[in-house]
Amino acid sequence: MFRGIDEVDWASLRHAYGSAEDVPGLLRGLASADQAERETALDRMYGAVHHQGGLYDSTLACVPFLLALAVREEVRDRAGVVELLVSIGGADGGGVGAGGGEFDGDGGGADDLAAQARAVLRAGADVFVLLAGDADAGVRRAAPAALVRFLDRPARVLALLRERLTVERDDRVLLALAESLGLFARRHLPAGDCHAAEAVGLLAALSGPPYEPGLRLAALGQLAQCAPELLPADLVPTVVRLLRDRSGQRGCERFAQDGPGADTLAGRLRRLRPSDEEGSRLLRTLHSALGCRVADRVALLCGQLTSPDPLDRCNAVWMSAGLFREWRTDVVEPVALIGAQLDAEEGWLHDAAVAVLVELFELALPASDHLHALVTGRPELRVRHGERGAPTLGSPLKALARAGDARATPVLAEVLAGPVVPHDLGLVIPHLGRAAAPLAPALRRRLARVPLGGPDTHERAVPLLTALAALGDAESVPSVLRLLRGMPDGLRLRGAVTEAAVRALGAVGSAAHEAVPDLRGLLETDCAVAAADALWSVTGEADAVVPVLLRKLTDGGRGRYRPAAADLLGRLGPAARTALPALRRMTGSGEAPERAAAACAVWRITGEPEREQVLPVLRAAWTEHPRTRTAIAGCVAALGPMGAPLHDLLRAELTSPRRHRADSGGCGSHGIHEDEGLLRLCRGALSREGGG
Repeated sequence: MFRGIDEVDWASLRHAYGSAEDVPGLLRGLASADQAERETALDRMYGAVHHQGGLYDSTLACVPFLLALAVREEVRDRAGVVELLVSIGGADGGGVGAGGGEFDGDGGGADDLAAQARAVLRAGADVFVLLAGDADAGVRRAAPAALVRFLDRPARVLALLRERLTVERDDRVLLALAESLGLFARRHLPAGDCHAAEAVGLLAALSGPPYEPGLRLAALGQLAQCAPELLPADLVPTVVRLLRDRSGQRGCERFAQDGPGADTLAGRLRRLRPSDEEGSRLLRTLHSALGCRVADRVALLCGQLTSPDPLDRCNAVWMSAGLFREWRTDVVEPVALIGAQLDAEEGWLHDAAVAVLVELFELALPASDHLHALVTGRPELRVRHGERGAPTLGSPLKALARAGDARATPVLAEVLAGPVVPHDLGLVIPHLGRAAAPLAPALRRRLARVPLGGPDTHERAVPLLTALAALGDAESVPSVLRLLRGMPDGLRLRGAVTEAAVRALGAVGSAAHEAVPDLRGLLETDCAVAAADALWSVTGEADAVVPVLLRKLTDGGRGRYRPAAADLLGRLGPAARTALPALRRMTGSGEAPERAAAACAVWRITGEPEREQVLPVLRAAWTEHPRTRTAIAGCVAALGPMGAPLHDLLRAELTSPRRHRADSGGCGSHGIHEDEGLLRLCRGALSREGGG
């Protein structure tokens, strides 16, 4: 199986980390009798030779040897080899990620390498015909996808899949066959191939009795992707019933497998893989195919979350995260059901529920009773002590506070009375609003004890300052000034501590009048924009800050300050008219957030939308760069009735079913909260206009 391997000039080939001279050893490692060596070799194949889905000239050189390995029965873990070949061939036969086209000896790019790899795999596709009937169920499970992708005879592929369905007895292989039928149909339906229609017919048959619940679920998921018109009218009740039937047949299993194996990526993934991995994949396929049918997806989640099987409920918890990140919908019922999982005996189910709830911020309120019971009943969950770095708030307490539940306040007070203050405590205070006011004395006392210029000054001071700023606590001014004045110049003139201190002073306005000399002294530092903001808040003297902000607009070397400077100039209003020429120039250059901030500033300063300049910039930014929408909506809201020229954008946003950054991949751990904030701004602006 390694005939000719030493004749390849591996040293002249490349992979993700340089020379491919180590690849022969990896290929031989895949055939080792030692499991740890096999896993390490597969780990390295994915990590170097097929790094992040990319192809290199060394990847192409490996394919013949991988095909030879796949058919040798004495080689263990051949399923992993087949899966690697399928991945190298590219998902659905499409392009692979760039990763080494510059190393192609023929001068081609990544697309050329992908085409060559697929050509080699098609030439060797008879290997996968043999493997479809292999004695190893794992190999049989991996082979159908390779058949569909690489065997260029649709009639034969369909005949093989049909034959295997009639003789196969392994449930996991049957699921893989159903998935491959769906892939086959999707590949050939656009061309009107009659074989695709036959595949759809097979899936429709598999979706009903007398087939087992798992296979029926797999067929329904594939039908949803390629022939949704064939789905049953009562899809959700049908799926929920099939899930429960399937769970009843399976029985309650352990959630994680603790099998042996090396400490490699492959080994870790196998050990952490849920015992109901198939159930998770079946539901993920169905949810993905249902897409914008959000009401059906929510109903399906609720059905899963009320299952007697904790594995089904856990799958639903994880599935809900993707739904909530992408779609705007009524989440009260599913969130309440996710909260109920906090009472479960299974620790993994509890952990999954907390991980989802902490992302939801205010949308987690229906689960707040369960969160409160958890943080009061289990004090050890309030602070998380990682192996490295500063301690953080435990996720249950963070979720409760982010939800805005006032019951988090006394719990946070107990945390403040403890030996350490989590570094992110200050970030949850704003979500509690006035309910967090009782925490101010403890926050002040803590701040007064922070050492000046110590190695942990940043970790200790910033969360406290952030919290006090959110509370607008005037009594904290002496403690803030102590920190600001006492830090060494190297720490005072730049950095997060100074900016946090300045914002805390600005938050109390005129009550921080004694800080004016300190703020003026920072106008020529890296903290200039924050200092100018605070100085204006304290004194109301626009003349003192406009020149500083104008310099930041024109300082090309520190462009990261430009949007903040433009935003502050806009808030100054007509008092910042001298900055208009620079702001108008800025609307035509720089990154989208800079252009949008400048256009908003021009509008707020002049009181006019300047239809030839401001409105086109803002409309383009809104459409092309969704991350700017919150700032633009805030500007429109601040303008009141004068913001009417863009109210159509706000109305359209409120009717859109998708979260505004879902398409750009920006709806991460804070994406839901950001999107909900955008919706509040839109509603507020339109309600003040009276035409919402």
